[in-house]
Amino acid sequence: YGYSHTLASGVITASGTLGQIIPPSIVLIVLADQLSVAGRVPVGDLFLASVVPGLLLAGLYALYAGGVALLRPQAAPALPKAVRAVEAGVLLRRVLLVMLPPLVLILLVLGSIFAGVATPTEAGALGAVGALVLAALNRRLTWKALRETMVETLKLTSMVMLLLVGARAFSLVFIGLNGDLWLEHVLTNLPGGVIGLLIVANLVIFVLGFFIDFFEIAFIIVPLIAPAAALLGIDLVWFGVMIAMNLQTSFLTPPFGFALFYLRGVAPPEVTTAEIYRGAVPFIVIQAIGLLLVILFPETVTWLMD
Repeated sequence: YGYSHTLASGVITASGTLGQIIPPSIVLIVLADQLSVAGRVPVGDLFLASVVPGLLLAGLYALYAGGVALLRPQAAPALPKAVRAVEAGVLLRRVLLVMLPPLVLILLVLGSIFAGVATPTEAGALGAVGALVLAALNRRLTWKALRETMVETLKLTSMVMLLLVGARAFSLVFIGLNGDLWLEHVLTNLPGGVIGLLIVANLVIFVLGFFIDFFEIAFIIVPLIAPAAALLGIDLVWFGVMIAMNLQTSFLTPPFGFALFYLRGVAPPEVTTAEIYRGAVPFIVIQAIGLLLVILFPETVTWLMD
């Protein structure tokens, strides 16, 4: 429909990263586990606390896209009349058919956790069963698809377990050499106190996000900075959501931005890699603004919990 490749690429990649902050999110589950070295951080609390920041980011994305459409109509032209002529009832039915099944699945997983009926692991199993049921209802559940899914799950799980082994070995050596005490002393005595720690932590995580996966950052960096945050009286749930929002940018920052690679794999040939990269830049800035708002107004995280 004549949309700007840059704008369309940015909207798609940035919207895809919202799954890292809006529950159920594997990033939040991993962070809850790693933050537990400094205190109890339930996964359910992280899920609940991340809802408003996730919606905030979605709203900021929508404002930017709407602003571009108003200021540069050639980048986002109106749809042809034939497309807009669809009846409201037909359009609503199409939207519901697309959105309702995954929403039911999400509510099944989150509802079981928030209601205390299931642990995160059990809720994950419920989600897996629900996904299989949806695939069967859509007539897409085949032995080939099931086998491929199980193989990919095994690969991902194996990678995570190897990272855990390596991170554990690193942490044991680091603790054995009293490195944890030294780092704790350095981080708790930074100029500015809490503000100094937040600046250093966010800068380190943001820069590392250019080069390594969020798993490595969560397993190696988070256990090092979490005790210092707890000593300075920082709410670990809020701290976890802040880190998750920062890690979200790593999916958009080249050269290892996974969202960029995923889109490159499915985008048509006329959409260049440079256009995909340029499209992500404004949304990285928007994510930084959202992160700053969460730091300045912690109530955006704690409001639902209170």
